[in-house]
Amino acid sequence: MGNRGMEELIPLVNKLQDAFSSIGQACNLDLPQIAVVGGQSAGKSSVLENFVGRDFLPRGSGIVTRRPLVLQLINSSAEWAEFLHCKGKKFTDFDEVRQEIEGETDRVTGANKGISPVPINLRVYSPNVLNLTLIDLPGITKVPVGDQPADIEQQIRDMIMQFITRESCLILAVTPANTDLANSDALKLAKDVDPQGLRTIGVITKLDLMDEGTDARDVLENKLLPLRRGYIGVVNRSQKDIDGRKDIKAALEAERKFFLSHPAYRHMAEKMGTPRLQKLLNQQLTNHIRDTLPAFRSKLQSQLLALDKEAEEYRGYRPDDPSRKTKQLLQMVQQFSVDFEKRIEGSGDQVDTVELSGGAKINRIFHERFPFELVKMECDEKEMRREISYAIKNIHGIRTGLFTPDMAFEAIVKKQVIKLKEPCVKCVDMVIQELINTVRQCSNKLECFPMLREETERIVTSHIRDRESRAKDQVLLLIDIQLSYINTNHEDFIGFANAQQRSSQTNKSQSSAGNQASSPPASGLIVIRKGWLTINNISIMKGGAKEYWFVLTAESLSWFKDDEEKEKKYMLPLDNLKVRDVEKSFMSSKHIFCIFNTESRNVYKDNRTLELACDSQDDVDSWKSSLLRAGVYPEKTITVESEKTTSTDNFSMDPQLERKVETIRNLVDSYMAIVNKCIRDLMPKTIMHLMINNVKDFINAELLAQLYSAGDQNALMDESQEQAQRRDEVLRTHQALKEALAIIGDISTSTITVPLPPPVDTSWVGGSTGGRRSPPPSPTAPRRMSSGQRPAPRGAPPPPNRPGPLGPFNNSADSPQAPSRPNRAPPSIPRQVPP
Repeated sequence: MGNRGMEELIPLVNKLQDAFSSIGQACNLDLPQIAVVGGQSAGKSSVLENFVGRDFLPRGSGIVTRRPLVLQLINSSAEWAEFLHCKGKKFTDFDEVRQEIEGETDRVTGANKGISPVPINLRVYSPNVLNLTLIDLPGITKVPVGDQPADIEQQIRDMIMQFITRESCLILAVTPANTDLANSDALKLAKDVDPQGLRTIGVITKLDLMDEGTDARDVLENKLLPLRRGYIGVVNRSQKDIDGRKDIKAALEAERKFFLSHPAYRHMAEKMGTPRLQKLLNQQLTNHIRDTLPAFRSKLQSQLLALDKEAEEYRGYRPDDPSRKTKQLLQMVQQFSVDFEKRIEGSGDQVDTVELSGGAKINRIFHERFPFELVKMECDEKEMRREISYAIKNIHGIRTGLFTPDMAFEAIVKKQVIKLKEPCVKCVDMVIQELINTVRQCSNKLECFPMLREETERIVTSHIRDRESRAKDQVLLLIDIQLSYINTNHEDFIGFANAQQRSSQTNKSQSSAGNQASSPPASGLIVIRKGWLTINNISIMKGGAKEYWFVLTAESLSWFKDDEEKEKKYMLPLDNLKVRDVEKSFMSSKHIFCIFNTESRNVYKDNRTLELACDSQDDVDSWKSSLLRAGVYPEKTITVESEKTTSTDNFSMDPQLERKVETIRNLVDSYMAIVNKCIRDLMPKTIMHLMINNVKDFINAELLAQLYSAGDQNALMDESQEQAQRRDEVLRTHQALKEALAIIGDISTSTITVPLPPPVDTSWVGGSTGGRRSPPPSPTAPRRMSSGQRPAPRGAPPPPNRPGPLGPFNNSADSPQAPSRPNRAPPSIPRQVPP
């Protein structure tokens, strides 16, 4: 093999590969790719082959490399090659590799010099290579031939730029020694993407084909057209050597002899040749690896700290130990009980900051949702008065009554009390659903044991459902108790005398105080609620929807620019206002409700309604409940039947009947306020006693026994396959991380960073080589011989330097062309994949 110069780095990289592969991670070293860039027949493919140490690239004249060849070198104990497009097929004969490259190139580009940016991906496994990616790119050409498109130069340039613009790509700018270096396309492209010269190495090929008496000494000494990393001269095999099967090892020896024997190069022979180029790349790779070590070390240390606690729990763990299963079952049930109680009673640890859940959600149901449902059940005022009038008439029968009948009051009250059953049962349903959700959230910690989790959820949910029927029976019993006896001696009941007095006052004002009789008058200074709301129905011309800080009192709804409440935007009195839902629009993520005036007046400026938007439905319900406390009631939905009844039974009452109706109406309001207050107080207590506290006691006292009686306890504690894999992975990764850190520590102390060469003036590489002159030659510039000169005898000192007007490496018309050697086609390129 011909790449012995890079083998010193192989053990170092292998250690890093082992450190990461042992924990199942890719070794993302991002080792630099090496892209060989140059013109046609510049010797790019030959330079590339020297790294591999094998003769495997296509040969010929003109453009041979017509697709990028991504060559991945992977260190392995055996030697073979494989293509990405021929998965599973191993090539041990590298002549077959060359034939496959030629065939795959023709398959995509055709046989008539066409090109394609689609790369050929080739992997070479060998014990004598470093894990590295080499890229052979098509040579830069200017004139299309065959099937090549008219913009062949731009296409090849774009293809090359795709690779060399990557910061991890080393650029070997290959230029033949028998051409003008100042016109080198390779150096121009390298300068465009690497203006500081940090990753560009100049490579001068075909030194053995220069005219006798000329040399490239000043170029190789980095004096003429300097690069930061300088130039390295190489001597590749000629076409005759290739045809004669001269192996690369012999070619490298011949290259060494050339530099040692040539008078212009013998003083720098140790700095020339393919081994020197390999050594430079070795230094670059070593520097890159050392630069990435701190990031790797911190990454591994953070992973190790994250796994320390979990690994400690798993260490010494025996999944089949019966005593361990019994102990863990007790711990799991105890933890489930603690978590359930914390979620219901509230706790400072593991607080959910995203949404309400558990006890907080149930509290909202008790004190916001349930009162709101009670108000929604209130009947329409006109309908109520009609029912009272019918009841009074039907009780008197054929006679004309002189007094207001008690039985009419009781009939109406009982009808109103019966309507309370629906919101009470709905409240129980909402609490049950939240309890079941809480059980599921608490059982998430049992997911390591799927059978235990399933059985726990089944047992607790079944108990909740069992208590559901008892809780509903008790709630309905509360309603039946209210129906069984109408207590008109209650201390808060206004009585007939007060009712008649209030009715006389009402007749004078004809106000609609009936709906609000149950609510005590509140001072305008009492703030019921504050918060952010979005006014949704502001026109786009006026700025569109905006968010304001709202303040709700018992008399008005005001909004301000911000929560400092300094700049008031508007104050809306609550008289004659009601609330209704607004259907959520398809494009909106907000939940909307609106406030409107029952007398069809504008609510806000020119708007008949005020649409207010919240982020969640819970917020909407909460604001509705607050508005309800302020006396803003929800809109009543009028059915078709009630509309027909209203239109057909529109009748007038005599003044005496009207006074009786108003009296009973006031009595019903007063008594229903007492009943609502009682039900609102008893409902949370009943549900807490029969449902929530009972479920907590059941989990604490009986859940474990139920689990034992359910079946085989060992089966309950069988781990899920995912948990067993997780345990094994944690322990293995934890140990491997420690080993990886130790390996990285060894690498850090066993490698030496080679400093980067100092910057040089590279302004000679202009933005466009076509518009710039070559720099003037130095007094010691290498010259090609003119036709009139006699070749100097071999071994004689170089002739005196005479500056010429055309600069170094000038291909003037009167200078003989050096015999050109057919170039080997450059290979195409795959991405680097970790072995």
